[in-house]
Amino acid sequence: MNKTKMTKIKMQTLTHVLNQYFKKNIIVADYHTTTLHGGTVGNVNLVTGTAETEDGQKFPYQLVLKVQKQWERYNDPGSWRREYDLYMSDLEKTFSETFRWPTCYYAEMNAEENEFQLWLEYIDGVSGLDLSVDMVEQAALELGRYQGKLYAEQPAVLKSLNNLSHADLMKNTYLHYRSWPVVYDYIRSEDCEFPLHIRQMLIDMDEHSDEMFARIEQLPLVLNHRDFWVTNLIYADGNIALIDWDTSGWGYFGEDIASLVADECDIEHMVEYYQRCVPAYYKGFAEYADAPPLADHCVHEMILFVFGYRLVEGYVHAESDAAKEENLHILQKIYEMKYSLLQG
Repeated sequence: MNKTKMTKIKMQTLTHVLNQYFKKNIIVADYHTTTLHGGTVGNVNLVTGTAETEDGQKFPYQLVLKVQKQWERYNDPGSWRREYDLYMSDLEKTFSETFRWPTCYYAEMNAEENEFQLWLEYIDGVSGLDLSVDMVEQAALELGRYQGKLYAEQPAVLKSLNNLSHADLMKNTYLHYRSWPVVYDYIRSEDCEFPLHIRQMLIDMDEHSDEMFARIEQLPLVLNHRDFWVTNLIYADGNIALIDWDTSGWGYFGEDIASLVADECDIEHMVEYYQRCVPAYYKGFAEYADAPPLADHCVHEMILFVFGYRLVEGYVHAESDAAKEENLHILQKIYEMKYSLLQG
């Protein structure tokens, strides 16, 4: 948690939410709000207090209130309201006890203000860099099972979702970065401070991008979360919960694993994440549908496309030597992944 502050909440809304939460007639409640970690594009608060029924029973509660205003994400204009749209759909019916999102007790869209609010279940569990490698591997396995089940069964809800990011989002984002001289020219310049093998890895990515994407585009299209990194994962009671669905959409088999392995995770364990999470994901998917050959997986290529130039940008614009070193260290780990042996 970050700092404590009081967010103004309508009592009528709060009692309605608590009626849904407790399945009781709540007539009054007090509350206190605390800003939560995360919510980089929304206002996310933990709301705590005590609710009281008409016969005087009192119940403590913890809920999450997420308030999201309209904003623009590059190449994905509908993302700001996507989480609201998904919670208003039947997507929740596709989840299981072992892989799900937090329950939503109330959702409201303010069309005049281009703002929505979600009242969500608070899940007290392990998240972020506190996750063990075993927990991260389980998240990969459960994601594979979830995507494999959806791919095999094609439930009707998938056809009803009309606000999802598009399959070419990864490709278009990479091409956008590649067109930026600040990063493209840097790795080719005499001033580049990267070791030669790191520079060559990125240059090879550009030179072979067409054939790499041709391989990726042969993979199954699945429903991707597209922000599947450790801070959005909660491990609780042996199960995985996943928050922040605003970037989700159609994407290629393995995209989410690329994020899980390389997006601000424990740098020293990145290669181990790669070695364990890719096979676990394939194993989970294969329980429900035919998976592509593990030996031909494209996760490393996806990591390069999504994070390669982002890390170059982080290095070029770093305000300290330590920040520069961290970005370069991650690129080194990505290089080491390519030559690490997968352990099935």
